[in-house]
Amino acid sequence: MRIMGLDYGTKTVGVAISDALGFTAQGIETIQRKEENKLRRTLARIEELVSEYEVEKIVLGFPKHMNNDIGERAEKSLEFRDMLVRRTGLEVIMWDERLTTVEAERTLIESNVRRENRKKYIDKIAAIFILQGYLDSVYLQRQAGQEE
Repeated sequence: MRIMGLDYGTKTVGVAISDALGFTAQGIETIQRKEENKLRRTLARIEELVSEYEVEKIVLGFPKHMNNDIGERAEKSLEFRDMLVRRTGLEVIMWDERLTTVEAERTLIESNVRRENRKKYIDKIAAIFILQGYLDSVYLQRQAGQEE
């Protein structure tokens, strides 16, 4: 069962896919769009990837504020979730993505990626962190269930 992770931004959507066993996340692409509200092509590309990778579930980053409030970006993410559910028919799980972009930036800096090139990769890396966080939590829940 493959799971897709998405980092939804104003002009890009970072995409990651799990391995077939659901242990690791790999970045596959960053979908670009010219305007924030132009989502038809973005949704069509996600549908293509869902089909190509035989995705059974989507994990979408949920950008809450540090105090746990839901702001404008989180509201837009909820709207995007609804669109994804309608277009794909898949379950879409909202995953707290606080600090994933900071973590992605740090990873790129530590990997000596030049500042001007980081923008190309940051959303895909953030999608990897979102999906890997979800995968790790599922694994830990399974482990906890086995110990009982």
